[in-house]
Amino acid sequence: MHKNSSLLKLTLHILTWILLSLFPFFLSQSESVSIDYMRLTKYVWLPLLFYALIFYINYFILINHFLLKRRTLLFIISNIFLVLLFTWLHFEIKDLLNMIAETKPHLASGNIIPKKKPPLQYYIYKDFISMIIPMIIAYTVKTSERWAKIESEKKEEEKNHLKSELQNLKYQLQPHFFFNSLNTIYALIEKSPSLAQETVHSLGKLMRYMLYETEQGKVNLNEELEFMKQYIELMRLRLSDKTKVNVNFPAIDQTYEITPLLFISLIENAFKHGVSATHNSELYFSLAVHENKIQFIAENTNFPKNEKDKSGSGIGLVNLKKRLELSYPNHYSFTTKIVGLTFSVLLEINLNQKS
Repeated sequence: MHKNSSLLKLTLHILTWILLSLFPFFLSQSESVSIDYMRLTKYVWLPLLFYALIFYINYFILINHFLLKRRTLLFIISNIFLVLLFTWLHFEIKDLLNMIAETKPHLASGNIIPKKKPPLQYYIYKDFISMIIPMIIAYTVKTSERWAKIESEKKEEEKNHLKSELQNLKYQLQPHFFFNSLNTIYALIEKSPSLAQETVHSLGKLMRYMLYETEQGKVNLNEELEFMKQYIELMRLRLSDKTKVNVNFPAIDQTYEITPLLFISLIENAFKHGVSATHNSELYFSLAVHENKIQFIAENTNFPKNEKDKSGSGIGLVNLKKRLELSYPNHYSFTTKIVGLTFSVLLEINLNQKS
């Protein structure tokens, strides 16, 4: 990528100078008079040569070694010397070309009349000032490129920081998820050893998904739905007949890529606070996509835990909010409410955000 960018930059520089050199030809296409190459050399190509030299000496050397290192006085002195040198050279070369042009018509007669040099003010106000312009352009281009590079590096650093932060949050989620799953298996060991054995196998599949399938930062929404279905089935195994679990996860026709493991914390939270061993309980989960907006709903009978209950640290929802803010800033809404004995959560994610 860097090589292609450098090649493009070099090509643009070359094309710019070529177009500037050929510009007089474009202007004279409609005229019937022939092009005066001597005049073109003196007033177009020769100044362009000096402009290019001033531009690239500043672009590659002076700005880097003096101006960007806060050696401003040396930068100014160097440019004054350059401008004076090239102004003098331009004046002398033009004078030489004038002499050559005037000598040719008079060679036959031997009558050579040297042309008088223009006054000092002529090249001070015309050449000197005009040669300052390439220096200003070089400074503008260089500082613009430097600013763009700094911004690019800053964005890359923020992107890496975001990726690292998301990884850390995901690694926090994995032990939490694993702990809850082990509790389910533990409850099954005495009740049904064979079922506990199958559950360990199911847990292995779920952990494999968490460890490997989610490493890229984004996963297919249908794969995430399948993961949530398997986890809910795993959690069902420890429930009694007093608890009903309804799931509405239809397959999504279109392909959507999302940050993985966003909804599992809400499912865990519903099982943690929505299931009672002595009362009837009901849990409901649904996910749908409308106009590129994911809508996830979790509802459960509300049985809040008391302060002595340490069955969960509360890390799940805190983790979720952090991950949403990092992955979808200003493109999500997260609301909770209690109506009667029902606690409900609505999470909406707008997938139209620009990466």
